[in-house]
Amino acid sequence: MTQYLLSVHGNDEIYAAVPADDQQRMFAQVGKFNEDIMAAGVFLFGGGLESATTATVVDASSGETVMTDGPYLETKEHIGGFWILEAPDMDAALEWAAKGSAACMGKVEVRPFQPNE
Repeated sequence: MTQYLLSVHGNDEIYAAVPADDQQRMFAQVGKFNEDIMAAGVFLFGGGLESATTATVVDASSGETVMTDGPYLETKEHIGGFWILEAPDMDAALEWAAKGSAACMGKVEVRPFQPNE
């Protein structure tokens, strides 16, 4: 089976604008989704991420290590969380992503991992 990254995209403004009641509903929905993917045996790993403002970019590609505060990409949206699943094919991964998207009330990108050889 193939492993897939399901990444949740959004931004701090979107997250901050969600009313408290909706946030609690979303947390409950994501908790239920997590239970479902674990029960189905497809869950490998996942988690929510702190704000992109907490990121540090490390670049040692030139031989000298340079560290920069903030996210690597200057964009309005960033990854807010993710799941790594193992599914028989892309269609199955997309079905899980649709359920995850509904649970977290946001966009979910699906990407397969390269095969280990």
